[in-house]
Amino acid sequence: MWPRPYHNILSATDYIALEADTLNKEISLAIDAALDKKALDLVLLDLQGISSFTDYFLICHGTSIRQTQAISDSIDLRLRAIKSHGRIEGYQPGDWICMDYGDFVVHVFTHDKREYFDLERLWGDAPRVAVEGAAEPVARRRRKTSAKSD
Repeated sequence: MWPRPYHNILSATDYIALEADTLNKEISLAIDAALDKKALDLVLLDLQGISSFTDYFLICHGTSIRQTQAISDSIDLRLRAIKSHGRIEGYQPGDWICMDYGDFVVHVFTHDKREYFDLERLWGDAPRVAVEGAAEPVARRRRKTSAKSD
């Protein structure tokens, strides 16, 4: 017989609770750095068992390109202090900054780009990890189609 398909019992829940000690120290530093720069709607997705290229996505957004760059700078400075160098893409345009640190990838968006790409929906099978100090994610607004009245 073929083995049973992988079933993640946590995917039916919105959030899973992890003790602070179980999160990678680098991820905790990145979360603190993003929150220090007032990152909005911070979400941590657990991709272990789902993705072959990383274990976590840290997703947040800022209100302007300057703020997204400040969030990115803050994360990069904190992680360089412990000799963790990541690859950073999209810094100059600033509307989607992707920071790859191997075990986790940080996505810093402007609000419009975050809604457009909607990584949370794309990786909808990934359980969300509750992040202390971050507000619960705000429900995304769906675009309304205008109905013509005669």
